[in-house]
Amino acid sequence: MNDEESGGRLGSYLRARRDLVSPAQAGIPSGGSRRVPGLRREEVALLAGISPDYYMRLERGRDKHPSPQVLGSLARVLRLDDVEQTYLLGLAAVRPRAPRRKRPEHVPARVHQLLAHLGIPAFVEGRAYDVLASNPMAVALSPRLRPGQNRLRSFFLDPEEQAFHQNWERAAAGFVATLRTTIGDDTGNPRFVELVGELALSSGRFRTLWARHDVRPLDGGTTVLQHPVVGELRLHRDKLPIEDVILVVYYPDEDSDAHDKLRLLSALSRTEPAGTAHGGPAGSPHPVTP
Repeated sequence: MNDEESGGRLGSYLRARRDLVSPAQAGIPSGGSRRVPGLRREEVALLAGISPDYYMRLERGRDKHPSPQVLGSLARVLRLDDVEQTYLLGLAAVRPRAPRRKRPEHVPARVHQLLAHLGIPAFVEGRAYDVLASNPMAVALSPRLRPGQNRLRSFFLDPEEQAFHQNWERAAAGFVATLRTTIGDDTGNPRFVELVGELALSSGRFRTLWARHDVRPLDGGTTVLQHPVVGELRLHRDKLPIEDVILVVYYPDEDSDAHDKLRLLSALSRTEPAGTAHGGPAGSPHPVTP
């Protein structure tokens, strides 16, 4: 993340997206040998209606604040969707850096109580995907949802977690893209630097996906999981912001096969101590120890 911190985030993003657009997609006749996987700089400049010299300055970080019109033209050439174009505009926006308050992520007491009463898998995660608290149903769904675990690290480095997801490759791309969105301009955050650095060294798949600079909104969806006890589970997932943390819930369609299987997991989870969600006494902060 050092290049991004030094002011090269806009240039890094343009280079990454340029590599992902083929000449055919841009309407450029193929022919001859090409040393780049996607478009050349001069091709992007021509298609966007700007000079090659100016575009080179953008990629090299010499001009970090192009006009919205220029960015709109580049977004069109680079085939960015609405989310990606918004991200591009944000990279070039002039924003005074306000000092960030360093405080531990805290699970409010009422959220601990809510977790204890939910009959579906639910847990609380921080901005860097550290699990801060969870209910017995979440742990019955996956032991990697215990407090102190990091979901991103488990996802890329734990073979059991990889087998847990029916379409791990697709989920991996989405996970890294939402991480980009979560980090935003907080590239100097020590927790993010540590986590991205560790995964970049340990996982080739993470390095490849991180280099793409994909972004994706922080929303829910539907996932298919392969549980070692009850088998395939098709579950919906929603993420609900609460103060500085995120409540994540998994739930099935009513009267579905997954609904019955979650009832079985619920029976298994009753061996856990009742009354309090994992993560310490209700209302107490839980130290993150990945």
